[in-house]
Amino acid sequence: MKNKLYPCLWFDGKAKEAAEYYCSIFKNSKITSENPLVIIFELNGFKFMGLNGGPNYKFSPATSFVIECDTQEEIDHYWEKLGEGGVYNQCGWLDDKFGMSWQIVPSILGKLMSDPEKSQRVIQAFMQMKKFEIEKLLNA
Repeated sequence: MKNKLYPCLWFDGKAKEAAEYYCSIFKNSKITSENPLVIIFELNGFKFMGLNGGPNYKFSPATSFVIECDTQEEIDHYWEKLGEGGVYNQCGWLDDKFGMSWQIVPSILGKLMSDPEKSQRVIQAFMQMKKFEIEKLLNA
């Protein structure tokens, strides 16, 4: 794999722990190299760098990773695994145990929100949710 653009995630001395954690959640994922300062890993074919930095910088929801899911089972998997030890927020957002923000969303959401007859009902429905429920969105 040759990504010329990839994120560097600053962990407070826990880059390897974070990389191992993420690789255990995403299929087709692996650690590709490591040294005392950085660890390079791939999640579903996308390259990441984890940096063993100090405590001065923290993650925020201003930067998040979006996971589009085709099924409720996928949503449930990522929601439970990434949210374990973290914080569950509204509308499919969560902060994992390292403070990284994730959006776990159904892949059909954009289509539903683009439907002029359904969009307002869909928005009202998901504003009441923490974890997205595909069936409730389809029935909105």
